[in-house]
Amino acid sequence: MFFQHVYDKSLAQASYLIGCQAKGEAIVIDARRDMDVYLKIAAQNNLKITHITETHIHADFLAGSRELAAVTGAQLHLSDEGGPDWQYQFDHIGLKRGNKIKVGNLTFEVLHTPGHTPESISFLLTDHPATSEPVMIFTGDFVFVGDIGRPDLLEKAAGMIGTQEEGAKQMYESIKRFTELPPFVQVWPGHGAGSACGKALGAVPSSTVGYEKIRNWAFQYENDEKGFVAYLLNGQPEPPKYFAVMKHLNKINRQLLVEIPQHQHLSKAQLLQALNDGIKVIDTRNKVDFANGFIPGSINIQHNNSLSTWAGWILNYQEQFIIVAESAEMEEITRKLMRIGLDNIYGYITDVEDLGIELQTADVIDLETFKTYLGKEDVQIVDVRGLSEYTEGHIDGAEHAFVGTLQDSLDRISKDKQVIIHCQGGDRAAIAYSILRRNGFDNVKNYSGGMKEWLAKGEKTI
Repeated sequence: MFFQHVYDKSLAQASYLIGCQAKGEAIVIDARRDMDVYLKIAAQNNLKITHITETHIHADFLAGSRELAAVTGAQLHLSDEGGPDWQYQFDHIGLKRGNKIKVGNLTFEVLHTPGHTPESISFLLTDHPATSEPVMIFTGDFVFVGDIGRPDLLEKAAGMIGTQEEGAKQMYESIKRFTELPPFVQVWPGHGAGSACGKALGAVPSSTVGYEKIRNWAFQYENDEKGFVAYLLNGQPEPPKYFAVMKHLNKINRQLLVEIPQHQHLSKAQLLQALNDGIKVIDTRNKVDFANGFIPGSINIQHNNSLSTWAGWILNYQEQFIIVAESAEMEEITRKLMRIGLDNIYGYITDVEDLGIELQTADVIDLETFKTYLGKEDVQIVDVRGLSEYTEGHIDGAEHAFVGTLQDSLDRISKDKQVIIHCQGGDRAAIAYSILRRNGFDNVKNYSGGMKEWLAKGEKTI
């Protein structure tokens, strides 16, 4: 058997290519949209991708299953569980509990594992003729390492009121069935640490059924459904705004993108015209470089592993935007953005200094300066971290305004006071600062050290 774990750090998302080397056939589970990685792996190992499948209708990324099927001609197998509201609306081979996909000498048995979503399925792999016992389970967003999938996304991200309680109860039943599997079965989940699809995902890529029964919190509520539901729904992170769009696009027919787009390097004249037309600028440079000089109105989303997540919070799917980045970074940036369907890149520029535009600078302050503003009536301190972070402990007097929804809650920020923002370590505050400046808040300072420095210096929280 051939096995390859493909991991996207930018979304903490895992996909898998598993092959039967005797027959030269392979299956891909939960493919990402820039699917050339699977073509390369298959070619390098003399395998042909004959089957493609998904564990559920994803919310956190735009699945590349259809792109991969279009290029390879492989069969597309997708869940038909969950009822009429949870069906994929394009051609596929439907899967129900107990169905089996045969890939050469490999058998993938379908388990219906609802909870995260009603149509969620897992795949139990048996490697014939080596053994008649299952050896792996691919759980998608059902069981993670140390955690389980959240059932509140449909309600919080897609607006489907009342679904989180039902999902939590379904998850409780799915977990009980999971415990019946042999303890030696390897668990390969759809996400790792950093994903917003759970609240405490482990950093190691895989586990076993037996190990999860010992250490995963979800298996400690064996006869306490009420306690299980309460713990599962409490303290989940804010689901990014783009999740609702992914749920829609992963379910319906959409335009396929089988090659990585190439974007134009804008001339000075093209940039100035674009700015005049109101096209948004996303500056992906380091927050320090951005602070030292940026195009007025631009938003600083640094090019790191969180780029696509924050872009999904800030951008909408109708608007074009310009990227500020080095030419060598553009392919990686394009890949990260296309993985969540953000394809409307108008072009990019590499230098903000030689445009004939008067640049703005950010007002970044240190800890001692920040402390001089505390307790003053004409100062508003704004903590832009997540709500659970704020609730666990914040600076006395700080108000909460999460950076992801800041654009929709600008009325909570005063234009009559000195505003000082902070987050945990400065990255989210850089985004928030640029959003506020873009929206006419000129009396803003950024305490970039944030809670990390505050606590390290022994300062107190409430």
